[in-house]
Amino acid sequence: MSLLQKTVGEIVKEQARNYPNVEAYVYPEHGIRKTYQEFDEETDKLAKAFIGLGIQKGEHVAIWSDNKREWLLSQYATGKMGAALVTVNTNYQAAELEYLLTQSESTTLILDESFKGTSYIDIIRKICPELVESRGGDIQSKTLPHLKRVILMTEREEVGMYKWSELLAHAENVSDEALTRQLQSLHPDDVINIQYTSGTTGFPKGVMLTHNNIVNNGKIIGDRMKLTEKDRVCIPVPFFHCFGCVLGTLAAVTHASTMVVIEQFHAKTVLQAVQDEKCTALHGVPTMFIAELNDPDFKKYDTSSLRTGIMAGSTCPIEVMRRVIEEMGASEITICYGQTESSPVITQTTTDDPIEKRTSTVGKPHPHVEVKVVDPMNGEEVEVGEPRELWTRGYHVMKGYYNNDEATKEAINVEGWLRTGDLAVMDQDGYIDITGRIRDMVIRGGENIYPREIEEFLYKHPGIEDVQVVGVPDPKYGEELMAWIIPKKDVDIDAASVKAFCEGNISHYKIPRYIEFTDSYPMTASGKIMKFKLQEMSKSKITI
Repeated sequence: MSLLQKTVGEIVKEQARNYPNVEAYVYPEHGIRKTYQEFDEETDKLAKAFIGLGIQKGEHVAIWSDNKREWLLSQYATGKMGAALVTVNTNYQAAELEYLLTQSESTTLILDESFKGTSYIDIIRKICPELVESRGGDIQSKTLPHLKRVILMTEREEVGMYKWSELLAHAENVSDEALTRQLQSLHPDDVINIQYTSGTTGFPKGVMLTHNNIVNNGKIIGDRMKLTEKDRVCIPVPFFHCFGCVLGTLAAVTHASTMVVIEQFHAKTVLQAVQDEKCTALHGVPTMFIAELNDPDFKKYDTSSLRTGIMAGSTCPIEVMRRVIEEMGASEITICYGQTESSPVITQTTTDDPIEKRTSTVGKPHPHVEVKVVDPMNGEEVEVGEPRELWTRGYHVMKGYYNNDEATKEAINVEGWLRTGDLAVMDQDGYIDITGRIRDMVIRGGENIYPREIEEFLYKHPGIEDVQVVGVPDPKYGEELMAWIIPKKDVDIDAASVKAFCEGNISHYKIPRYIEFTDSYPMTASGKIMKFKLQEMSKSKITI
């Protein structure tokens, strides 16, 4: 299969021609349904509105909300007129938003009114007080010198901001021919998306992704799932993350599948949507699938329509994967592995892989993708079965970090290899197993311990719902293990019983010395567990 040489906008146009009456997206919570023909018309109008508002090809348009319909339309409208969409983490507060808007040099901010009790309007007014005396399209901000316009996704009247209907009215000033010329002027290697790394470590960096990066990654992801125009993909993962806007929307759109969009994740909302919309695919990070499987009403929902989907975003526990296959019925679910810098997917299991490979590995590299497991100190490949750093090269590697040449050079070497920072093992058949982040590896008395191995073992304990293992300082051994356990409801479990479960089953040095019980983990908005915060919490629990 050769790579596509198409832009995001061209993909939408093609699907509208070939599958005009297939549903493009559904918002089950709002009763909204649109076909691919309607989706094409809606995104044409919005693209013309952006042009009419004065947004130029190549400008940066930041977008800040949960999975609203306006977010979805903006992704594909910018894809048609050539502005780069800058995705903003829904959990951001004032300092983080100011940093992103400044670093990305965004000229436009599209935002919802609020998210989970946080007023986005109050935040933007705090960091851009000049809005009060600004006319639309002519913001003069000392703090945000590049910002020219702010657009609300609603019809709320706010001084200095465009209402959504005011934005759309600008489409009337742009002809269909002008939009066609704009679309035809775009190149597959143009940057169309800037994703800020989730911040599980360090300061977020703006990953520049091109049409070529994300269109082809979405296409190959969907190919591995065997998606067609008959599939209905439930997307409860956030759009601002690659999981939502590439593995979710682009994997669906490149196959003319229907997007069933959940604005904010709630286990019951997802299960209801799968049942009512007869979804054939379901996406989620492991914590989402765990929440769905352990919902007290899980067995009341009919998930028999499920065939496939994706579990990704963080390490996928084998036991959870088996339950998704056996209890949810998603017999062809796949696991993806990657990172924002690789558009994001590097490896993926297939629907045809043996069950052992689909539950214990992250599959093989995608077509047109090179990988190797190397000693990071010298860049030399290691023997099969030896855990070292995974490097990758190919069409999927980002163009670089925006305005950060130094970080780009650290991430991508002169031969084009992206250093992932992940520990990986390749088996004789070419399947990859991710054993953790290099920085997560624990060295106890000279023994290398991979927390993932301990977590996989502890998932087998009948009283454990979820578990995370981290290293903590120790004066004798250098490091020791601490396990943070979320117990199953109505189950009696204590540290002694957990250690007894380990005795005789795993090596003594792998048995966590410290065990803490909790009801939740510190998470990013995209559902990733922030292990560095767990490590900070762990240090406060022990005395050295």
